[in-house]
Amino acid sequence: MHRSCRSAAHRGRTAAASCLAFLLASCAAQPARDDAPAAGIRVDVPQIRHPDDENAAWWFRDGAAQAAERGAMRGRAKNVILFIGDGMSLTTVAAARILQGQRNGGPGENNRLSWERFPATAFSKTYNTDAQTPDSAGTMTAMITGVKTRAGMLSVGQSAPRKDCAAGLQAPLLSALELAESAGMATGIVTTARLTHATPGATYAHTPERNWEGDTELSDEARAQGCADIARQLIETPFGDGPEVAYGGGREYFTTAEERDPEYDDKVGSRLDGRNLVAEWQAKHPGGAYVWNRGQLNAAHGKLPVLGLFEYDHLHFDYDRKDDPGEPSLTELTRDAIQRLQASPDGYFLMIEGGRIDHANHYGNAYRALTDTIAMSDAVQAATELTSADDTLILVTADHSHTLTFVGYPQRGNPILGKVRGSSGEDGGGGLATDATGLPYATLSYANGPGYTGASSSQPAGPKKFLHNAKEYESANGRPNLTDVDTEHPDYLQESTLPLASESHGGDDVGIWARGPGSDAVRGSVEQNTIFHFMVQATPRLRERLCAAKLCDASGVPVGLPKPDEFKNR
Repeated sequence: MHRSCRSAAHRGRTAAASCLAFLLASCAAQPARDDAPAAGIRVDVPQIRHPDDENAAWWFRDGAAQAAERGAMRGRAKNVILFIGDGMSLTTVAAARILQGQRNGGPGENNRLSWERFPATAFSKTYNTDAQTPDSAGTMTAMITGVKTRAGMLSVGQSAPRKDCAAGLQAPLLSALELAESAGMATGIVTTARLTHATPGATYAHTPERNWEGDTELSDEARAQGCADIARQLIETPFGDGPEVAYGGGREYFTTAEERDPEYDDKVGSRLDGRNLVAEWQAKHPGGAYVWNRGQLNAAHGKLPVLGLFEYDHLHFDYDRKDDPGEPSLTELTRDAIQRLQASPDGYFLMIEGGRIDHANHYGNAYRALTDTIAMSDAVQAATELTSADDTLILVTADHSHTLTFVGYPQRGNPILGKVRGSSGEDGGGGLATDATGLPYATLSYANGPGYTGASSSQPAGPKKFLHNAKEYESANGRPNLTDVDTEHPDYLQESTLPLASESHGGDDVGIWARGPGSDAVRGSVEQNTIFHFMVQATPRLRERLCAAKLCDASGVPVGLPKPDEFKNR
């Protein structure tokens, strides 16, 4: 305490109050710290009854308010890269961090994945408007449009019931990729899943049913009402000239049932409408390139746009990619996409998804979930090396969580995929820890999923192996003895408490990590749809496009819900 204030405390309230005013004035006179949070802008948001009064316009304004009050409007990003680790729960991040560190010869706990070196972090609340535990369609819609919606729908507002084509056509939501195209920026999509899957699909498609990936998936009613399948919407996009880069899997939905797949002689396309969407894309882009393997991708150096469909279905898990030498890694695709998009003088928007982290967790296989997370860390590292924090905002997050758990009291450096060596309590220990029945257990497990140890329709009682496709389970008779079981084997399925054919998502928060212009706004706990507003407010070209459509308030904050038709090509 200042000496004069110390004495003022003994002289009475008046003197003490004067001293307090002096101290506040002194604090205000101090120069602002470079690392201090950016000054925010207040946006008034109506108080409503939840969930009854929620609607798309309210969600958009509320997300804008959360970003603006944190200072996102001070961002001056030219480029935006959004990384999505599908299903990358905080437990998945922690376990992958340790596995990577142990692979590099360390104990693991002190290691950091590439994005964990970013200066800004926040928590994202992932629930959908109709679901406490969300799905990827509703969560990606929140991140890419600034509006929360129902589970199962892609870039369609919550006023439309799921699978209702007519209602969905009346409630489309503008995506960040579509906004970027309208603003003259280059755009790109990279995923290890099918290009028509929920996360990539939400960037360009508008549908009340995420499973309408191809024409044969549409209901007769939806087809009659004018809904287009997701693959068609990628080829027919009316925003700008479409993505300059689109890399992923899912050739099945782009070719007809009469056409044999170029990689697998026993497979054909699934389209029954007679349309070869790859050929249609090539006709629209005669100067571009369609590729389906690494060699063709490399041969297309310097060309734009590029459509890359590297698998009939999803790309392989990173561990299994060794069996397909022609399939590029997520890091290779990331580098290629950024290098092509960097030619744009007006900047670019790029979404990159590690899509198979989610699938491995659903399969109850921590090994593949963690190794795909490490693969995404490598891709993020490549992006940081190819870009500058002065002009490129990079956000890394997940769409939702999973039920992977990290348990027991393993000693420092214990193999993260191994059995617990340490203790089952807080008193310490050194050997194999055991449960109350005297049996050892692994550090990682799932709350539910196919790793349940009762006998199933496809595997006997005991530890389960990848890939476990079971339709029926019997109750387990206690736990198996894992003493001689290799829980670090890539195909080992972690034990699950409840038997489910597919492990479920989790409803807990996920992380957001950020670097670059506007990243200091990424802090605290935010609704997931705020991620869109972080990106838009921090990128002048994006927010100015919305202001040109008269959707900004007096402070220049985009607060009005965009109507996609107003951003389509004229």
